[in-house]
Amino acid sequence: MEAQTEWENPVKKLLREGKPVVGATITVASPDVAAHAANMGFDFLWIEMEHSPITLETLRNMILATRGLKAMPITRVPVNELWTAKRVLDQGSLGVIFPFTSTPELARQAVAACRYGPEGGRGFGPGLAMFRWPAPEGYPQFADKNVMVIIIIEQARAIENIGQIASTPGIDVMFIGVNDLSYSLGVGGQLDHPKEQEAIAKVLAAAKRHNIPVGRPAGSPEEVQRYVKEGFQFFQAASELGLMAAGARPLLQSLGKSGIDPRKQPLY
Repeated sequence: MEAQTEWENPVKKLLREGKPVVGATITVASPDVAAHAANMGFDFLWIEMEHSPITLETLRNMILATRGLKAMPITRVPVNELWTAKRVLDQGSLGVIFPFTSTPELARQAVAACRYGPEGGRGFGPGLAMFRWPAPEGYPQFADKNVMVIIIIEQARAIENIGQIASTPGIDVMFIGVNDLSYSLGVGGQLDHPKEQEAIAKVLAAAKRHNIPVGRPAGSPEEVQRYVKEGFQFFQAASELGLMAAGARPLLQSLGKSGIDPRKQPLY
């Protein structure tokens, strides 16, 4: 019988056990920053390639820099397409976050992009991933068990299709992009608006029916505790820049110093 690795993606394991997980958002194109964040205690790194200048080469260096550290590298790609997913997976990303997954067809496409054939459409050419995740059974079998598929629900159309989306086999997390969702619903930025709250409730209900963990952004400890009680498990913490600002602000305020608020004093 072919040997099998006993290692399991710890993020998948924690979610299966019903426990919460939290990841630091990485937007700065620096392997050093990624390594420090991966060693702080976060469960995963949300490596941001939709809203940041991080390139594929920088992603590769980040994944190399975080080898042996606690946080698992998971990458948000710019679009829900096969080619974007396989490029980050071949660098060793252990999960893909797919934006704007608003139809069951896009949900199935996301799953297929992360799986080898015959179930999926990922082509074999893993390169660095084979060395980042060595396994006796071979990388394809290891990846099909451990790579996570995370889809973002962030459009009104996704809420209309949420039952079919949630019934798609192979989805590990449904993440609610609360800000973009609010704009799609016509209540931009009003996260407590009844339309937004109703949409969030529909996602939570559909996910519960299909036993899929649900995620959302969360900034403060108080928010995390409240969202856990509401049924969320997968949390995107602030970016390294946000965490730096939060850490510096109390010291600066104690000395009567503050930064420029661009809403009150434009920088141009």
